[in-house]
Amino acid sequence: MHNLAELPASPLLNEMRLDGFAFAPADTMRPLLASSGGLSDWSDFAESWNQLAPDQYLAAKGRARRRRHATFSAAAHGAVTAEPHQPHFQSLQYNALQGDIERWFEPITEAVVHGTTLRSILDFCHTFFGSLAPAVARWHIEVHQFRIEATASAAGEPTPEGSHRDGVDYVLVLLVNRSNIASGTTTIHAPDGRLLGDFTLTHPLDAALIHDPSVLHGVTPVLPLVADEPAFRDVLVVTFRAAPVLND
Repeated sequence: MHNLAELPASPLLNEMRLDGFAFAPADTMRPLLASSGGLSDWSDFAESWNQLAPDQYLAAKGRARRRRHATFSAAAHGAVTAEPHQPHFQSLQYNALQGDIERWFEPITEAVVHGTTLRSILDFCHTFFGSLAPAVARWHIEVHQFRIEATASAAGEPTPEGSHRDGVDYVLVLLVNRSNIASGTTTIHAPDGRLLGDFTLTHPLDAALIHDPSVLHGVTPVLPLVADEPAFRDVLVVTFRAAPVLND
């Protein structure tokens, strides 16, 4: 694990501690990810969003959102390890639309799971979030590839549940690509609903970092700039949650 005090992440750590969220532009994220292993397969990583499956759990909205999912784990001072494919689960407390059900999404492909880019992202998150929560002995990690599609007749909804918490400890939202869309602004709210900040991820590697227990987050709907051309927003979402420590 790296010493983030010597890297551009130090101001981000301070923002997270003070505000519960931080916005990291691509110019900040790129050297952080480079120091964690690099982005040598970025082109293949980004192209994999073209292979996502429709989100069948969104009913009529399923065709507007595509995704894949994977689970990892990591000890405080150990490596991030891929876990067997398993469902994504949120309680109704955190997801009023799709809570209390096991959602089995298509798995993220082995090429992406073991690729340099995703490993660099996970290693960065492990170091960054671990620095914020040094008492956590083991992490449960979930990774989601999302493509939100928009048409002239239907806006794309990155967060159909509205402003929300994910029921985890920390969240990274990393932009991979956006094409022919307007809006898609990330909003951060206090528990009482006050707007604390907003920013739009516009360049690949722009990122939002969130302490989930402190603030709520959402993303405004996206609309096509040119009505008859494909319009989509591709993001990677990584969540870290303290895992129970199992006794022998």
